Amino acid sequence: MLSTDERDDVMTATARERLLEAAVEAFAEKGFTATTTRDIAARAGMSPAAVYVHHDTKESLLFTVSIDGHRSALQVVESADDPAAAPPERLRRFVHDFSAWHASHSRVGRIVQYEFDALTPEHRSEVAALRRAIERVMQRVLEAGVASGDFAVDDVVGTTRAILSLSIDLVRWFSPTGPQTPQDVAELHARLALRMVLAHDD
Repeated sequence: MLSTDERDDVMTATARERLLEAAVEAFAEKGFTATTTRDIAARAGMSPAAVYVHHDTKESLLFTVSIDGHRSALQVVESADDPAAAPPERLRRFVHDFSAWHASHSRVGRIVQYEFDALTPEHRSEVAALRRAIERVMQRVLEAGVASGDFAVDDVVGTTRAILSLSIDLVRWFSPTGPQTPQDVAELHARLALRMVLAHDD
């Protein structure tokens, strides 16, 4: 049986989850600027004052959504990358899993990508560090492919950004109720990424 403190912790965690889910709904539907804390509270079934028990500002809610989303995406690509695998397989798995994550979390992805400027400078800096970490994983994969002769890439930094954009930009148009599944999009993007970089004998 839970103690009083443990019950309070569970209730607090549940309230935070409800707030974050409500914030994602509101930000995705109306955008950060047009969303009010009253909107978020209503969606969460709470009073506006209850929001401030967990988050002192609307921006801090946005930051929590953004930082959690970026950490989740970074974990996905780090888990997907196996340095012992051949570079083409490393790239295929990276792009497949990164695109699948964005398609499966398209609302969160849309928020974290397109509400970046609404964050405070300090929060933007924290999120930017996670973005650079994701880029570094991709750069290592491309560099390994160039070193092995599998990839023909003159500009690793530029190519990294171009390939990442395949996954990131899908949040603009992907619909969970549309004809394509996250798996469909992930497999297509993985094939396209390989075509962009594979070296071919003349």
